[in-house]
Amino acid sequence: MPERIPLAVVGSGYWGPNLIRNIANLPDAALHTVCDLNEKALAQNSQRYPGVRTTTDYDALLRDPDIQGVVLATPAHLHAEQARAALEAGKHVMVEKPLALSSDDALALVELAAHNDLRLMVGHVFKFNPAVTALRKMVEGEDLGRLLYIYSQRLNLGIIRSDLNVMWNLAPHDFSILNYVLGRAPERVAARGFHLLGRSLEDVVFVTLEYPGGVVAHVHVSWLDPGKVRRMTIVGERKMVVYDDVSVDERLRVFDKGVMRDAIPDAYGEFKLITRSGDVHIPMLETTEPLRAECAHFVACIREGTTPISDGVDGYHVVRMLEAAQTSMDNDGASVDLNLAK
Repeated sequence: MPERIPLAVVGSGYWGPNLIRNIANLPDAALHTVCDLNEKALAQNSQRYPGVRTTTDYDALLRDPDIQGVVLATPAHLHAEQARAALEAGKHVMVEKPLALSSDDALALVELAAHNDLRLMVGHVFKFNPAVTALRKMVEGEDLGRLLYIYSQRLNLGIIRSDLNVMWNLAPHDFSILNYVLGRAPERVAARGFHLLGRSLEDVVFVTLEYPGGVVAHVHVSWLDPGKVRRMTIVGERKMVVYDDVSVDERLRVFDKGVMRDAIPDAYGEFKLITRSGDVHIPMLETTEPLRAECAHFVACIREGTTPISDGVDGYHVVRMLEAAQTSMDNDGASVDLNLAK
């Protein structure tokens, strides 16, 4: 295996330049090729990264024996087809979220990668966010006590997509964070979506997820909000924590608040619930750039033959959750069982 893993990035539009920049600066990776249909974008990349090849021909890229991994930052409707072609060509693949637009396609990619002994990774970048990692450790260590419920908001008055509704565009982040922090996928989902701009695509969506063990999560995503909100609140019996990704220096706030049962029953033999309030703690977090850590992890998995923490199965679970939530929305919010195949 070469000292530096040669990678190709496909798509240099909205998110692609960030991937290109990080891969070009990784000590264990080599930015080999940038592929895009936009000739102007390719010329800009040639100027910015001298020596890097550029092409508009994806098939030719896949035939290049020097390229070991392909990073896909293309429109979502192309993900399944392009990832399949790369895996069939013997390339390791990292694909931006969502992995596919159907769970059948996502599962087929998982099986193809396993059959060809190739790494398949999904761009669930928040798994590499130090604040989310700290959240997971708190839950695993039972610092918060028994979890009661979680609610998440991802709101903005920003780019309004014409290819995906707001849930398929934004909720993969929240779904992947929830699954990672809780260490499991949900059993049931219900959702309501609204077409407030008069289009066929939902622009405001509310999703309720029921996880094993009785934990309930509520996700609100919207393109119609006066401010940028990226906040998740986890409520436990012992403590509560707020993760605010927009905050500069208070990404996590841990509240020593909770609800407990009185140790002494009343005259009727029933136990009262007592609220408790204590200090607020702001943990120190690393300053690692999540996208750089994600790209480095992909390279390490290729080199070491290990399974990515945001692997194809993780991507399949998120796609299945999106698919089930869409089914619920299309049926007036009726609850849908997930029945995950893996």
